[in-house]
Amino acid sequence: MARKLSTKPGRAGYARRKAIVEPVFGQMHTRQNAGQVRLRGLDAAAGEHRLHALVHDILKIFTTGTAPAPA
Repeated sequence: MARKLSTKPGRAGYARRKAIVEPVFGQMHTRQNAGQVRLRGLDAAAGEHRLHALVHDILKIFTTGTAPAPA
């Protein structure tokens, strides 16, 4: 990671992370009260996260009328 961040393209790509990924988690935390995992076990926690991500995408489609790009 240190080697990657020492290059100009590496720093630019890492700087975009704040604009691409982190707002989604902040919106899920605020709009869905998804700050903490409520279920025990890795499978249950992963399922809960998938549910929050699904609701986030559905809300985005409903409010903007456009679907998010596939990951």
